[in-house]
Amino acid sequence: MSGNANFAFDDIAIVAVSACEAPEVVTSEAMDERLSPFYQRTSAHAGILSALAGIEQRRAWPAGVSFMEAAALAGEKAIIDSGIDRSQIGLVIDTSVCRERLEPSSAVTVHNALGLPSTCMNYDLGNACLGFVNAIHLAGAMIETGQLDYVLVVDGEGTRQIHDNTISRLNEPGSTFDDLVENFASLTLGSGSAAALVGRHSQNPGSHQVVRGLFRAATEYHELCVGSLQSMKTDTAALLDAGTSLAKLAWDDANKDEWQDMDLYVLHQVSKVHTEAMIEVLGIDPARVPMTFPRFGNMGPAAVPFTLALSADQLSAGDRVLCLGIGSGLNAGLLELVW
Repeated sequence: MSGNANFAFDDIAIVAVSACEAPEVVTSEAMDERLSPFYQRTSAHAGILSALAGIEQRRAWPAGVSFMEAAALAGEKAIIDSGIDRSQIGLVIDTSVCRERLEPSSAVTVHNALGLPSTCMNYDLGNACLGFVNAIHLAGAMIETGQLDYVLVVDGEGTRQIHDNTISRLNEPGSTFDDLVENFASLTLGSGSAAALVGRHSQNPGSHQVVRGLFRAATEYHELCVGSLQSMKTDTAALLDAGTSLAKLAWDDANKDEWQDMDLYVLHQVSKVHTEAMIEVLGIDPARVPMTFPRFGNMGPAAVPFTLALSADQLSAGDRVLCLGIGSGLNAGLLELVW
């Protein structure tokens, strides 16, 4: 199974999954107001953000709150919810896309903030919006081989800087409608954080078993979405086509008949267009697809665990959940859970 990027676990579970909402609400109307100089000069008009993306608002952290602090907030919540003593955690992985520095890692700050022991390893794992799903897989592999007992995966994303930079750039004389199209994805991003504590299913009653999954890559599309805190330039139409095609490839390579009737499908939260396209290409029931992007925007790798955590009250013991993440590059990952 390892040769084709498929995997299965015997005794791995998510013991706790948490979401932390950034407190400041940033509506699409408020962003339209800030973009009024741009709208007055071009053929674009107010309302385009909510009309095209289906995003009515997104969140922001207060100025001065770092990405690592946001990640640690979610990590602390997951530790408390799990009931596990933090001395048992052998590794913390930070999967955040947003970074304030090249070194040291973001994980060292999270490790320190959470008061984790010196025996707890710590490092970052970056793979665009798929990083959190990758980290769950890595955590499961390390626990199942007996190297560790518990792994904490955290993610903290913030959008204040990229929003400010993008809006300022669009409002400059000379910017065109094409510039808005190229930078549109930047304005759909939202702030938030999430965390999951991974351990053995047999040792944690009430935990949520990680059954199996798979990963697929289409790296010929690595230039379709390139981002930094300064900007995120995206070929939106090409990225939509390539992303849905890769998701369909992964779906068809799996035993898709067993995934056709899951109780919940937690998809990466991008936009209305992307979600509807993914539902159509996979042929799944839209009523079983929770959507957080209309209120929180696209939170990158935090989106899947954040949506899973907010959907927990819809789930009962034994329910089957499929998580699907897609990251710029392109990479796709599917993760099957039993609640």
